[in-house]
Amino acid sequence: MNELVIDKNSNGIDVALIFNKQLTELHKEDTVSSFQVGDVYLAKIKKIMPNLNAAFLDVGHERDAFLHYTDLGPNFKSVQKLTKIVTQGGLKDASLAEFAAEEEIVKTGKVSDVLKKGDEILVQIFKEPIGTKGPRITCDISFAGRFSVLVPFGKKTSISKKISDVNHKKRLKQMLDKLKPQNFGVIIRTVAEEAGIEEIEADLNGLIKQWEILIDNARNAQPIKKVLGEISRTEALLRDLLNDDFSNIHVNDEDYANKLRSYITNIAPGRESLVRYYNNKVPIFQHFGIDKQIKSAFGKNVMFSNGAYLIIEHTEAMHVIDVNSGRKTTDATSQQDNALKINLEATKEIARQLRLRDLGGIIVIDFIDLKSANDKKELHESLFQAMKSDRSKHNILPMSKFGLVQITRERVRPEMNINTSELCPSCNGTGAVVSSMLLSDSIEEKLNYIWETQNIKNLRLKVNPIIKAYLTKGGMKSVRWNWYWKYKKWVKVVADNNFHLTDFSIFNDFGDELS
Repeated sequence: MNELVIDKNSNGIDVALIFNKQLTELHKEDTVSSFQVGDVYLAKIKKIMPNLNAAFLDVGHERDAFLHYTDLGPNFKSVQKLTKIVTQGGLKDASLAEFAAEEEIVKTGKVSDVLKKGDEILVQIFKEPIGTKGPRITCDISFAGRFSVLVPFGKKTSISKKISDVNHKKRLKQMLDKLKPQNFGVIIRTVAEEAGIEEIEADLNGLIKQWEILIDNARNAQPIKKVLGEISRTEALLRDLLNDDFSNIHVNDEDYANKLRSYITNIAPGRESLVRYYNNKVPIFQHFGIDKQIKSAFGKNVMFSNGAYLIIEHTEAMHVIDVNSGRKTTDATSQQDNALKINLEATKEIARQLRLRDLGGIIVIDFIDLKSANDKKELHESLFQAMKSDRSKHNILPMSKFGLVQITRERVRPEMNINTSELCPSCNGTGAVVSSMLLSDSIEEKLNYIWETQNIKNLRLKVNPIIKAYLTKGGMKSVRWNWYWKYKKWVKVVADNNFHLTDFSIFNDFGDELS
């Protein structure tokens, strides 16, 4: 089951997508940033770059936006004509019923033939500013709804290729013939496979309303101006993901919870009860265990099964993921079986990591060596299936003769990068150690194992003084008291200055160390 956990805080909005209690996606919406995928601007051309067949446009960002000829879209001349008419106060009818569309531009043309410095044009952001690069923009404007996508000046209607049922396709095609507005193209999304005509019509009407708002805002406008803002990232997630698999949407801000209920009422009437206002002193991400999952998922080393782990490295040109078994077997047959098993399990974690960190560009994966061609084929299919739920465009190449798998993945927002190490007080911040939160989990697992297998009630835990302070701080709300409420057994925590920050030992009443 899917759940959304939303933390609205002073820095913005953090959104965690949980699938079967496992963190799958993490989004951070900065309230300061004003450039989002889907925003439409009235921009001004600053530079024409014939050698790149592209242009740089001013959209108000500190760095100019990049527009390649291939991103002009086939209906660029119509957009250009519309921009001129609207900014001069014309086009009273936003329906385009009386607008004479221009001919399409050729696919292999030159940007200098259709653009010149100083021109004004309506553009849409399709890739947010990343690093030192400005936004990536297009003139092929479109509006995405829950069930459909509206394309101004488009002539075609199409249905998602993921809808394979012939009867559904036929039914949807008949609907489109009735609903398609003049001078607009329409794309039916996968989620509309079983939607009724009323739902799709309401969705299209909402998109047409957005177009009308754009025209109103652009009328008599001067560059540089945002003429239409995309919905928030949280609302976009709900628009794209909300289905019968969603069980709850937890929000720690009452006003924002009401806003989301109102939005869901529009896109999926009857589902607004999914939104639950979280009102508790414990931070919402901590309550749902998301903080711990972030700590364990965003490090360089990521554990995923029985000691196996991934090593994720970032280079200037690509991302590299190394799969490690964490243990060895001496028997050749069992070694190959074990390698295949670990590799198959790794595909699921790799797919999750790509979504979670939003890694883009080239990703190279070094799986554990496989000798059998059938095993390699099974691995490729497993990775393909694991990546099916990834909404970003991607391509998976077959394993090379060197045992490497390459993936190309599109990224439209800055990569999610979270520092999971903590400064070490014992070395005045010159080093970093694993989070104390994860260390306490390891200690708890060891204690529970001893309690279950050896039935020893009184245990003494020896740790570094800093870790003792972490475990005992907070009185009856401390980590140690949480263990007591959970297991009904008490642990005496003793500080030892000779212990490294991450070292710990467990003893019985007689002073014997337990393993």
